[in-house]
Amino acid sequence: MRITRYTWKLQPDTTIMHTDFLIIGGGIAGLFTALKASAFGEVVVLTKKTIKDSNTGLAQGGIAAAVHEEDSPFLHLEDTLEAGAGICDIEAVDVLVREGPERVRELIAAGASFDMKDGSISLTREGAHSKARILHSADTTGETIRAALVKNCEADQRIRIFEYQFLIDLLGSEEKECQGALVYDKQNGRQILYIARAVIIATGGAGQLYRYTTNPDVATADGMAAAYRAGCELSDLEFIQFHPTVLFSHDTQRFLISEAVRGEGGLLYNTNGERFMNKYHSLLELAPRDVVSRAILNEMVLTGSEYVFLDMSIIPGVKERFPNIYRTCLLHGIDLEKDKVPVSPAAHYTMGGIKTNTYGETGVNGLYACGEAACTGVHGANRLASNSLLEGIVFGQRIVERAGEIMYRRQVKAEELCRSFAAGGVYAPLHPQIGPVEIRQRLQDVMWEKVGIIRNEEALKAANQEIEYLYNHLARGDDNLAFIEMVNMLTVAHVVVQAALWRRESRGGHFRSDFPQRDDVRWLKHTSFVNC
Repeated sequence: MRITRYTWKLQPDTTIMHTDFLIIGGGIAGLFTALKASAFGEVVVLTKKTIKDSNTGLAQGGIAAAVHEEDSPFLHLEDTLEAGAGICDIEAVDVLVREGPERVRELIAAGASFDMKDGSISLTREGAHSKARILHSADTTGETIRAALVKNCEADQRIRIFEYQFLIDLLGSEEKECQGALVYDKQNGRQILYIARAVIIATGGAGQLYRYTTNPDVATADGMAAAYRAGCELSDLEFIQFHPTVLFSHDTQRFLISEAVRGEGGLLYNTNGERFMNKYHSLLELAPRDVVSRAILNEMVLTGSEYVFLDMSIIPGVKERFPNIYRTCLLHGIDLEKDKVPVSPAAHYTMGGIKTNTYGETGVNGLYACGEAACTGVHGANRLASNSLLEGIVFGQRIVERAGEIMYRRQVKAEELCRSFAAGGVYAPLHPQIGPVEIRQRLQDVMWEKVGIIRNEEALKAANQEIEYLYNHLARGDDNLAFIEMVNMLTVAHVVVQAALWRRESRGGHFRSDFPQRDDVRWLKHTSFVNC
């Protein structure tokens, strides 16, 4: 499936704006990078919806860092490598665990307050961690961090945040060169052409590819797709993490029940009232997420149920430790102090993404990526719990460490970018018959049913055919932005399926029932795709 640019005519009155750093995405990675970059130049942060709409604000469990004297970066590295199932980039993991504690201290200095116990930071343990190293703020850690970063960004005169800005495409003056981005300002109904010395993609993951996800509706892989069209590699996208414990409902976006719940002693039961994790892993409820997700799925099949139960009533002070989860469950008629919570897995995190080095460089000059949109190699085949928030700040900082080189780059004239954009390929569906709304539903269904927790060659090939059919039949309709969003989702879904077909083994978040064993002889390597 050849991915090309779609037709988008530049309006005569297109606004042109210049900045040093253009950051697309307003989660922890984008905001932390903005604060660091403002020491060197002007910064613009663009958000697809409001500044509150990101995965960061939904993160419950916490942020992992070896800050306790009984812990160490080496132990954190060992746990991360073990969870990553053999294909973590050890250099990137070493950077994460060594630089992580200092970045966390900077978050605290910026006003992010974590729970305390007896005068020290309270640490909890989550799945696959050998030590209690998760800093948390009750069960709203992400929102606590986000609010602190927003407050600091808004107080910084060199940072401007613009909401409701939809990324149309990345623009370059020549091959393998990014000089800016074309954006649609939804609030004012106008196009804006941003010219920047550095464009930083921090747009998050791709959870909306699936029927059921913990991700907000903005997580449609826009940054990944735009970078792919611009010549970046997309790597390891077969590794999709499904969070095992999500409040069961028939809603597309589901409410996460934090991993920290099991870290504090929460237990899993099937609908027959039996504990079952002893059949699947020696760490029981604290096994890696992919193991727990498959175990739950198997128990659902064995019992003929759509969910299993998570018992939090045995956790002392559960109401105080998890107030947000308690309130949300109570709205669903579930009292955590006496009732078990029905849970099932949902798409949660994208381990792969835009391939970068440890300085966020993508291979396209002037274009960087960090956070969930990037693939630094830190997570390998399966992200260790609570490493995601840490990754965003560690590698955002490292992008800014190249600020000297970034500020040296010249800013091209708008006419050069316009010529480059006009000369790009044009996405023209072969048979434009189906609108974006129907396409979205059909894509999410096929990804959930055929490219989900358990996969096989027959299902993946069927998914590939369906995605290509949808791509070729996508009609623009009356909503250009919905159209572009669907092009982005179909583009990245295509790469996910191709990567899953190519990797003929099971590893981490990628499980093939036709190749159920891990194969370190032939598959101890990464997948990587370039649009050519």
